[in-house]
Amino acid sequence: MSESPPSVPALNNRTLDATSGGQLETPGYDRARIEPAVVHFGVGGFHRAHQEVYFDHLAELGFTRWGVIGVGMRRPEMGEVLDAQDNLFTVVERDGEDSTAKVIGSMVEYLLLAEDRTAVERRLADPRIRLVTLTITADGYVLPDGPCAGADSVFGVIVDALDRRRRAHQAPFTVLSCDNLPDSAAAARAATATLAGRRDPALARWIQERVSFPGSMVDRITPATSPGDRDEVEEDFHVGDRWPVITEPFTQWVIEDDFCNDRPPLDRVGALFVHDVAPYKLIKSRLLNGVHCALGYVGYLAGHRTTDQAMSDPAVAGFVERLMRAEIAPLLPPDVPGMDPYAYCDTVLERLRNPSIGDRLARLCRRGSTKVPDYLLPSLHAAYAQERPRARLALAVAAWLRYLRGTDLDGAPIDVQDARAGELREAARRGGDDPGPLLALRDVFGGLADDAGSVAVLRGALAGAFADGSTLRAALAAPDRLALPRPLEPHEHP
Repeated sequence: MSESPPSVPALNNRTLDATSGGQLETPGYDRARIEPAVVHFGVGGFHRAHQEVYFDHLAELGFTRWGVIGVGMRRPEMGEVLDAQDNLFTVVERDGEDSTAKVIGSMVEYLLLAEDRTAVERRLADPRIRLVTLTITADGYVLPDGPCAGADSVFGVIVDALDRRRRAHQAPFTVLSCDNLPDSAAAARAATATLAGRRDPALARWIQERVSFPGSMVDRITPATSPGDRDEVEEDFHVGDRWPVITEPFTQWVIEDDFCNDRPPLDRVGALFVHDVAPYKLIKSRLLNGVHCALGYVGYLAGHRTTDQAMSDPAVAGFVERLMRAEIAPLLPPDVPGMDPYAYCDTVLERLRNPSIGDRLARLCRRGSTKVPDYLLPSLHAAYAQERPRARLALAVAAWLRYLRGTDLDGAPIDVQDARAGELREAARRGGDDPGPLLALRDVFGGLADDAGSVAVLRGALAGAFADGSTLRAALAAPDRLALPRPLEPHEHP
């Protein structure tokens, strides 16, 4: 990120008074009184647009004992910007017509784990730290095998800190995962228990008995910040923020009510504490994350490059709406308090159409081998098991298979960003219109190869839907026509 022009005050503690006023809201509390209580791993745009905003709202209400220490993972750029800005940053909410902006002041310190693990461990050993939160992506929960493997991971640091607190007879902290995993709480608990067990069985027992790992569901669309966004923030709000965050007005945080060492009063600022977060995660992951996957691959192959462009295309938008209402929502629990699946469909469609939050489809298409099995394939498997309509689900998966070949419908190259890109691309190209080589990767596709009806739609889509834009639009309108005819038995005649 480049330096701000001299005509605009650079954001930091000294210039807060100069940047306040007008449309820009600045912290209404004394930042010097904020005490750290939270360590968050994985400081990216989403964390700054979501969890930090909730803790900033707490400080505005006078709850000053819930400040956040942010921990970056590897890249130093974010730390360089935040250090220059005294850990201040601007969150801009855009709803298509108006924008509002607020400077967030709840982060009291930023550390880079790759450069200063010792400092991170010291902060975690501080008894004032009562909560550790995580947005480290699914890959951060995968631990390699071996007695010492994974010791340098986020969970290695967490285990080290918990061991120090155990030995000092201090209370542990709660570990709250905010990652989009089917069961992020179980993943965090398992990774911590695995590393603790490798080190000391007594430590593993102490963690099992004393440490809470609540689940949570987080929801807010937060595209990556572009240089143009930064320039618009300077022009519209007269603040020199080198890395602002652009997001939507909608935000949601549902948290399992299971804390072992104090609980932040997040329900005072819009979060919801529940006994069981699973049904909330299920609805959100299927109807937002799953639809994000479908929209990413279908929209990209249809020639679009952002979500708002794709949703302005009647063929794509109609496909997405019918996918949600006719094929995904009927598979979901209807009686979750405050989260009706069909009402959530309306909300998601409105959010996806927001022209001010045009997320890049290429970003939605990343890490498909992780996201599609978690968010899209479960709906397809459930529809198969319940003998429900699934042609649009199968077409969305077929779009991913076609995307994996690494070229769009005009033959232009696609940069397939996936940890298994080479393996997937080779299988996609080898199979061509036959999905068999890809479906043979059962650790990705599960038993999809056993669902003859869905396989027929996949094969029909690969053969007939992706020749060009017109055939794709025809398939989006009538995906049921893509299933190939049943092969004739030897005794039958055409």
